Amino acid sequence: MTEDRKKQTDQIARSAARKKAARENPGPSPLRGIGVFGMIGWSVAVPTVAGAFLGLWLDRVRPQEFSWTIALILGGVTIGAVLAWIWIDKEKDE
Repeated sequence: MTEDRKKQTDQIARSAARKKAARENPGPSPLRGIGVFGMIGWSVAVPTVAGAFLGLWLDRVRPQEFSWTIALILGGVTIGAVLAWIWIDKEKDE
């Protein structure tokens, strides 16, 4: 086998190995990032909205000097931020 032919054979073998490795380990999908972004949004939005509705109800049923709605919205945002933090930490480990 000539030297040029051997170089071409080695180059083809390396290229085939790279393609095989890329097929076996495709890496994270771009759609996964969008899904994580959506999950983080929902984990903040749901407790915030739930806190707002619960606060509106408590303001009608048990009025206080402070606004239940504002207090529970802040509580919902806090809970949502903690949930988002946990979710991001979990995704980072995977």
